Amino acid sequence: MGWLRLMRVYQKIDRASAENLRGWGISVAQFDVLAHVGGAEGMTQQELADSLLVTKGNVCQLLDKLEDRGLISRHQEGRANRLFLTDGGRRLFEEAVPPHEAVIAEQFSVLSEGEQARLYELLRKVDRALDPDAV
Repeated sequence: MGWLRLMRVYQKIDRASAENLRGWGISVAQFDVLAHVGGAEGMTQQELADSLLVTKGNVCQLLDKLEDRGLISRHQEGRANRLFLTDGGRRLFEEAVPPHEAVIAEQFSVLSEGEQARLYELLRKVDRALDPDAV
């Protein structure tokens, strides 16, 4: 079954990611928030929630922890919270994101560039088919 193999690969990558990120004192979920906000500073909390595969409550908890650590700041703009990295968050982003992405790239290096592109397209197709809000 393909989906079982997909789950197994995900679990292996997730475990290796957790181990790698432990050196920076962040979880995989916290890394995901840091990478998203660092890649698009000023995004709203809702935009972040929509892009992550977690509930709004989980996003709030993640942001609270990262804010408590001085890595993220929220700026109220009307009814929305805009998210920014602090100086410490930017340092961590620059320190952790490139090497962690390199680890993930290494894990997928067993596939050629063409195979990686095909895998991406196939997973994207399934992802969109499973999203009831997809257009």
